[in-house]
Amino acid sequence: MNSFSRKAAFRIAAVSIVLAALASVAAWFVAREKAEESTVALAIEESQRLISHSGAIYRPDAAATEHAVQAAKAITGGLFDIAEIYDRNGLKLAETMTAEGEEVEPLLSSHGRPAYTRASYESINLADGRWVLRVFVPLRESLEAPRSAVTGYFEGVRVVPEWQQAQMRSDALGIAALVGLAALLCGAAIYPVVVNLSAENERRARDVLGAHLSTMEALGRAIAKRDSDTGGHNCRVAWIAIRLAEQLGVAGSDMQALIVGSFLHDIGKIAIPDAILLKPGKLDESEFSIMRTHVEQGEEIIGGIGWLEKARNVVSGHHEKWDGTGYPRRLEGLAIPLSARIFAVADVFDALCSKRPYKEAMGFDAAMAILERDAGRHFDPCVIDAFRQVSREIHDRLASCSDEDCRTLLDERVRSHFGLA
Repeated sequence: MNSFSRKAAFRIAAVSIVLAALASVAAWFVAREKAEESTVALAIEESQRLISHSGAIYRPDAAATEHAVQAAKAITGGLFDIAEIYDRNGLKLAETMTAEGEEVEPLLSSHGRPAYTRASYESINLADGRWVLRVFVPLRESLEAPRSAVTGYFEGVRVVPEWQQAQMRSDALGIAALVGLAALLCGAAIYPVVVNLSAENERRARDVLGAHLSTMEALGRAIAKRDSDTGGHNCRVAWIAIRLAEQLGVAGSDMQALIVGSFLHDIGKIAIPDAILLKPGKLDESEFSIMRTHVEQGEEIIGGIGWLEKARNVVSGHHEKWDGTGYPRRLEGLAIPLSARIFAVADVFDALCSKRPYKEAMGFDAAMAILERDAGRHFDPCVIDAFRQVSREIHDRLASCSDEDCRTLLDERVRSHFGLA
């Protein structure tokens, strides 16, 4: 399982757990709400039925109190822990309560004479942790006529028992388990689809990146041929720059930018006239001024072309010098991008150690002596220090390599740093 697959599996599982947790909370509140509503509905129905059956609120004589007490007793101990019955004027006719009702009664707020016309309830969490429902029911002349005259009032208090709360918790956990299981099953079904889509996108992205790299390498070879080179220098200097950058700890997008810049560092030479670019002898001052413009020409060519923009630092800065005497901007020291400082060392080293039509290849010691001499003037001393540690390895590796072998070496490092290995 690759890193993306692990990440996708972890996130899907995390979402399932979060859904289960949210479902548990929601289920608890839904179960609590349903318990409240069912208690109130049952209170309205049972209180009106029992009280109406007893006739307590219809009797104008002293017997009304006795019948009200009987009705209250019938209600108390079953659904309610406290039962209170009032006449139409809000005068209390009867009050009965269980032992638990007696405990909670002092904890409840008092109120004036009832005068409401609609049933309602309160949900109260007591300080000792008990949950209490308090219902207020107007009693009417006819159970079948909701708009008939109010003939009395019933108020009841129910201390929700632990078994009912346990049942609610059980229902909530059951719902949470079902939601969590459903989420996991959906995740299990979605996971392979997500992974396959990701793999397909990654494959397409790799294909596009591979095409970009092939185009970049082709451009590099075209530039080299324009400059009467087989392309071997381009491959060698790019590989040297990569190896030196690795020694310096360069990685990721910075390394990729250096690689693209190494291939395209002289892309501006496409715009230099052949009479100057291919002149066998030394350029005069006027010709050299034109030759120097290949830096600005290169910046214009790559400007605005997405992935080629990565080459900008090397293209614009590979002829700058540590002491500020380079061109085109006469940048000095750390103002020169690191990738350009690295490439400058690689470029000069390969030029010194390579055979050209107008010169023989220079030996390793002589080439290194020139680099050491120019540290602090042409080159960044820290980059020279790092190059010193790998220079012999680089020289010996390239000394026995054909151009094709060098391309193979370079391709391996390029694909590795672009994640295509």
